[in-house]
Amino acid sequence: MKIGIIGFGHLGQFLKNQLDEDNDYEVIKIWNRTPDVDNNILPLNDITKDNLKDIDLVVEVAHPDITKMYAKIILSECNLFIGSPTALSDQETYNLVEDLGKKYNRSIFVPTGALWAAEDIMKMAELGQLKKLSISMIKHPSSFKVFGDLKKLCDEAMETSTLKVLYSGPVRHLCKLAPNNVNTMAGAAIAAKNLGFDNVEANLIADPEMLEWHIVELDVTGEDGFNVKIRRKNPAKPGAVTGNATYFSFLASIHRCKYKPSGIHIC
Repeated sequence: MKIGIIGFGHLGQFLKNQLDEDNDYEVIKIWNRTPDVDNNILPLNDITKDNLKDIDLVVEVAHPDITKMYAKIILSECNLFIGSPTALSDQETYNLVEDLGKKYNRSIFVPTGALWAAEDIMKMAELGQLKKLSISMIKHPSSFKVFGDLKKLCDEAMETSTLKVLYSGPVRHLCKLAPNNVNTMAGAAIAAKNLGFDNVEANLIADPEMLEWHIVELDVTGEDGFNVKIRRKNPAKPGAVTGNATYFSFLASIHRCKYKPSGIHIC
């Protein structure tokens, strides 16, 4: 499989290094906000039909705006792996990606990332058995890149060394305020398709004592009192946006992109 990677930060570099060791994959193009001519890293405005024509799968691990700006040209040429699924909280973007998948018979992949039990949530949603889903993320304040009132609360958590609840409410609104931090929540909203971005509940918590972990908690409610609670501890240092274990989760998701039909898939 021939791969193109958009975004060459820590995650993009990790994925390239891992894929280079696997004979089933060949990374043939890399795009980044900061190009590097000596290392064949192209600028974003070189995401063109000519540069995409030999690629099977584009892996986006840069920013939600990439999907909004380049989905049309990418999906006209190949499949797309959306590593920043907060982009899909914008209904217009979601509809565009879905329609392009149908038009060009393309597959669109959303990685589970730090989301545990994604397939179980999908099964319940598909059968209409998922009645409620809440997801909480707890990180050190320095690990959040947030905007608006959330930034003020996050700064207060850091300055006063006290836990602060930054947000509690629907996932859709939070995606606009913390686009780089809540991709796991966006993935949950996509998996829980009968609830969606407006009915999956999000809780974002800044905890200065969270020096070694990112915590993701799920509370899943089904029919007749069915309930599952999950708590995932992901090793991560203060300031890290993505926990260590999530890097390998992304890699495993790319491996699962083969032989999928057209449409939007959690993988």
